[in-house]
Amino acid sequence: MPPRWPRKPDRRDPDYRRLDDRMNFAVHVGIFGACNSGLWFFHNLQDAGWPWAYWVTGLWGLILVGHAVYIFAIANYSPLPTQDNPTKSSQG
Repeated sequence: MPPRWPRKPDRRDPDYRRLDDRMNFAVHVGIFGACNSGLWFFHNLQDAGWPWAYWVTGLWGLILVGHAVYIFAIANYSPLPTQDNPTKSSQG
């Protein structure tokens, strides 16, 4: 069952931003897992000499770790200031 949000989704809401970032991270982990397992499945199935497979796995893994560090340690989810500036209508 998908998560339900009890109010209108707004990117200025800190709880919504936190949930959105964590869901994006979960999608990133899922795509990494699917692509990486497929890569290594065919690498082993064909007994291929793909030296780039190690680099793809390592670099993507580092990017994934960096994403996790940002989401869980660095990201600031304090409330954003509201922008109450009325829109200016253009003349002419």
